[in-house]
Amino acid sequence: MIDLIVLGAAAGGGFPQWNSNAEGCRRARSCDPDAPPRTQASIAISGDGEHWFVINASPDLRQQILQTSALHPKTGLRSTPVTGVILTGAEVDTITGLLTMRERQPFEILATRQVLDQLDANPIFEALNRAVVKRKTIPTEEKISLTTLEGVPTGLDFCLFAVPGKVPLYAEKGNNPAAVLENGETVGVEITDGLSRVLFIPGCALMNDRLRNRLRGADVVLFDGTLWEDDEMIRAGLGEKTGKRMGHMSINDPDGTIAAFKDQNIGRKILIHINNSNPVLLADSPERATTEAAGWEVAFDGMRITI
Repeated sequence: MIDLIVLGAAAGGGFPQWNSNAEGCRRARSCDPDAPPRTQASIAISGDGEHWFVINASPDLRQQILQTSALHPKTGLRSTPVTGVILTGAEVDTITGLLTMRERQPFEILATRQVLDQLDANPIFEALNRAVVKRKTIPTEEKISLTTLEGVPTGLDFCLFAVPGKVPLYAEKGNNPAAVLENGETVGVEITDGLSRVLFIPGCALMNDRLRNRLRGADVVLFDGTLWEDDEMIRAGLGEKTGKRMGHMSINDPDGTIAAFKDQNIGRKILIHINNSNPVLLADSPERATTEAAGWEVAFDGMRITI
């Protein structure tokens, strides 16, 4: 069994973003039922219903834990069913939530060497005492059992795999800071119980044959839904960068997500990591209708998938 809870479905800044007065954010702030708020992207997975692994520690992690009963303390004065945190990158919106978990509670941080290097380079993350919170380097393309802290299998295996992406914005340097890399800076996560496969890819710069082959036949794919169109934020006056410049495919471009997945044999296709400018967040938008007609779902906080 794979039990998955979407803790947060939005991209960095959440929906509504705290300083955005754009129409979508105004609607979310006014409790419009067609514009429900979403926190920043994160999921939790479990194979036994007792031990949970959070994938990406968003800045909203404390709120997400509070609103998810499966992640509440169950025993003793202090405890947590969160056994580990898996990181798909070192962007601000994937690692900041780790600081929420600094109260000397044992768990493991599981990530590639490149991601752990970013944590190691920033002394603020030493707030998570290394004697209590272990940092474990996970090589890509290696199937690894998700276990309790005592090493007992919990029923799930996972594999990190490189996807086309880029270094975090705060770490950009050199002559080509926006270069698309496939070296472990950005990874996806494949989760299996031996029967079913779930893929979580909240950031992806482009589709290639390697990724296309991995996706084929998956039961569930949660995929980067950051922008509807590449220049969306520029046209709306909300930013200066395109989606490609930020390392994200867009949903409706000719080489975007809908086109790239058109002939893939996948059970459920779900968009996640959705920017507050993206009209698919609005249930009554033409863009949402187009997305659903193409066989896609739009993730929401609290969405639960059990296979």
